[in-house]
This record gives sequence, C-alpha cells and structure tokens, in this order.
Amino acid sequence: MGLDEIVKQLKQLIQSKFDLSVSLTDVQLQEIIEQEVFSYPFQDYMTAGQRHQLVMRLFHSFRGLDVLQPLVDDPSVTEIMINRHDRIFIEQEGRVTLTEVAFESREKLEDVIQAIVAKVNRAVNESSPIVDARLLDGSRVNVVLPPIALEGPAMTIRKFPERPLTLDDLIHNGALSQEGAEFLKKLVLAKYNLFIGGGTGSGKTTFLNALSQFIPQEERLITIEDSAELQIRTVPNLVRMETRNANTEGKGEITIRDLIRSSLRMRPNRIVVGEVRGAEALDMLAAMNTGHDGSLSTGHANSTSDMLSRLETMVLSGAELPVKVVRKQICSAIDVMIHLTRLRDRSRRVTEISEIIGVENGEVQLNPLFIFVERGEEEGGKVVGELVPTGNRLQHTSKLEMAGIPL
Repeated sequence: MGLDEIVKQLKQLIQSKFDLSVSLTDVQLQEIIEQEVFSYPFQDYMTAGQRHQLVMRLFHSFRGLDVLQPLVDDPSVTEIMINRHDRIFIEQEGRVTLTEVAFESREKLEDVIQAIVAKVNRAVNESSPIVDARLLDGSRVNVVLPPIALEGPAMTIRKFPERPLTLDDLIHNGALSQEGAEFLKKLVLAKYNLFIGGGTGSGKTTFLNALSQFIPQEERLITIEDSAELQIRTVPNLVRMETRNANTEGKGEITIRDLIRSSLRMRPNRIVVGEVRGAEALDMLAAMNTGHDGSLSTGHANSTSDMLSRLETMVLSGAELPVKVVRKQICSAIDVMIHLTRLRDRSRRVTEISEIIGVENGEVQLNPLFIFVERGEEEGGKVVGELVPTGNRLQHTSKLEMAGIPL
C-alpha cells in the first residue's frame, strides 16, 4: 500500500473516531494523530522519523495548508503556483520547477482555498471567482476558480522573507549601488514623494519596504493596500489599512479610494499606497499634493515613461479631466520615479532613477539621475552591470535644503 493511501486511511480513521469540529488545540490534535499513527499496523517498517513526518503531514491536512505547508515553511521557496490540484510548481532561486507534491483531490484544494480566504474575511465562489488574499505570515495569495480557471481551482502564493530586506541587503545582492542607495535615503528623509514602477515580480514591494526603514520614527504613517503585504517595522506610529470586498449582497465594499480619503482625516505625516491600479491614482496624487510629502507608492509598468502613461490612464478612468491638467497633477505630486526590472538572469535590479521636472510642450519631462549600465555576462548567464549616475544633477533641491540635508 502506498503512502498516499495510508494517509487517506488514517485521515478517515481519525475523522471516524474523533469529532474534529469541536474546539481542539493544536497540541490536542497532534496527540490524537500521534496516537493513531504509532498504533497503525504498517506492513513495512517505518522509523520514528518517518512516523513523525507522517504525523506532521496529517496535522497539516487538518489544520495547515495540507501538502503546501512544507513548501510554505521552506525559506528557499519564494513562489508556489498551483495550476490544478495535481500540478504544483515552485520558484527557488529564480528557477521554476514542477514538484511531485499533489493534493489528494480537487475538493481538498478547494477546502484549503476556502480556509485561506476565510481567515482574512474574503470570499470566493462561482459568482465571484477571483480573489486576492494573504496568509497569516503576510504571503500574497491569488485565487481563480472555475469556470474562469478551466482545469480546476488555481492559486498562486508569493512569499516574502521573514525579515524584511534592507537597502544594505539590496546593495549586497547587487540590486542597486551604494551611491544610489545613499541618494534615495536622503530623498526619503527630506520627504520627497517617490513612485516605484516595475514589472510583475521585479521586487517593488520589497524595495518599498526597504525605503520605509528611513522614515523617521516620530512620524505618523498610514499604509493602504488591496491585500496587506508591507512589512514596515521601524515606525511605531503606524496604521495599516486593507480594502474589503463586497458581501454576497453586493454591499459593504471598501476600496482603496475610500481608504485614501479616510486617511486624510487621520493626521498622517506620510501615506503609503501599496499599489495603484485604477482610479485611486487620482486620490493618491491629490493626497501628495495636499501637504503629505514623503509619500510612496508603486505601480506596474515596463519603463518609467510607460508608468507615467499608465498613471494618466488611471487618473482619467476616475475623472473626466483634460490630459494637460492630469500631467500637471502628476508633476506637482511625484518628485522622483524609480524603476525596477527583472533581468534575463532572473536578478532584480534598480534600472532607473529619474526626477520629474515639469511639463514642456504638453509632455512630462524627466531628468534621469541614475541608470543601469550592463557590462556583459559571467559564465552561467549572470548579468554584470551596475547602477551609475548620469551626471545630471537633481534640479528640485528645496526639500533637501529645508531638511538641512546636503546633496
């Protein structure tokens, strides 16, 4: 008899003997499982270590994430992609591989999905088949159910490190240069409004976390996210807010726009919007323009100029304004754009830091301050390059001067 069949039999045995719907502590449940595993008449010899692994597998099937739990607990795994219950891929060190791990059935995967979304007060079903959620450790979760997902429920889990990376870590990893990091540190301290752009998986949230470590501890910070992912631990006066989906009756939805407007009445020194995707860009720009200097946000784009175009489109989706007015809003709200790229060797790099200097002939003008220069490739395909200053100087220096910070 195979191990999967033994697990199935033991689960049925435990469920038939004990009422698991009653309130059992984790310790009590584990004791019940151990009792059954160590008394089970295995045909083949099993060591104490193998039996312990079996106990934990059963425990995770009842209380944890079932077969996903070891992957979630493995620090080397950065992303888990469940295409269907028996096709699970993982990313390790930037490489994606198919695992031998599989749920016992589609129904078990559905149970795990429902348990995940319920813990963060979300719902996913046939009428609302797409949802963003998170695990208790902050890992990002996206779920797509049939009929949208054609081969059964699909789920993607993006994990974040237990300890947020610092700019020093990013320098060590080659994500940016020491000079670039020092420059950005000064901008954060001087309360420049920064916007981080980049493609999917380029490290925008990680980078925002790293920059937030330079926000002075005496300031009051409000974070606004669609699904809470930020790991800001250096600011004591912190309020974290998360959106809420509508209930089954279509009521009770709380959007990012709602939260930005509410945050303005909470006496923030700075506002951090985890990611802008739509009409909330207008509210974010308005907040930056009304005395909340030092605010930060992120967005999806392939380049800095593309990010500016996307911001225009987002604002226009929320209000009928002349394009000229929108561009002026962007210029007066955002001081510096930072762009991150995931290179062909899967490394994540800061590839551009540019200042927004104004509108000329109807177009937003950029002043590139740092750009990534590629030097070649090492053996194995590793990209060699660095973030270097362009020679252009920061034109808008008034915030640095007011803060008494030399450039």
